[in-house]
Amino acid sequence: MGRTGLFDLERHFAFYGAYHSNPINIVIHMIFVWPIFFTSLVFLYFTPALYTPSFQIGLFPSGLLVLNFGFLLAVIYGLFYVAFDKKAGSLAALLCFLCWVGASLLASRLGYSLAWKVVLAAQLICWTGQFIGHGVFERRAPALLDNLLQAFLMAPFFVLLEALQSIFGYEPYPGFHSTVKAKVDKEIQEWKIKKQKKIS
Repeated sequence: MGRTGLFDLERHFAFYGAYHSNPINIVIHMIFVWPIFFTSLVFLYFTPALYTPSFQIGLFPSGLLVLNFGFLLAVIYGLFYVAFDKKAGSLAALLCFLCWVGASLLASRLGYSLAWKVVLAAQLICWTGQFIGHGVFERRAPALLDNLLQAFLMAPFFVLLEALQSIFGYEPYPGFHSTVKAKVDKEIQEWKIKKQKKIS
């Protein structure tokens, strides 16, 4: 059963899907979206701690896993994804947590002076790949130009759901993909009509 309002997964997925209907563009996003999230966490590792616990976390050296803006971002994304769908959302939340841990390990080893260069190079490569996907294959501007927050929030979860559906046939509930596909097709058709009117 679908939800409404902020956690209406059908609406969010249909919005994002309407900008990512070309199979090659979807694969490009599957390759590059999560590295953007990961390298963002690498950079955010160097932000000040929001909270310093009095205990050491697990097997990691003291001061390695910093509860800063990177941690906060990973928590926000993870909670949103679990709210969207418990099964896939829990997997996405786990990936967010692992990205935060991995980004912290990498950032602590690289140090700020090298880390920001690695992050910059990775971000440029990943964003260039995605813009090529949109310009060459999708032939439609990225979703972030129409709704920046929604595009950034949904992108990692979108590609994960696409992968789960393609590989395992997973859907959050029966009929999800057929319903979303109908909404995506309708939105694309409306966009094409608007585009044609502008040309004429």
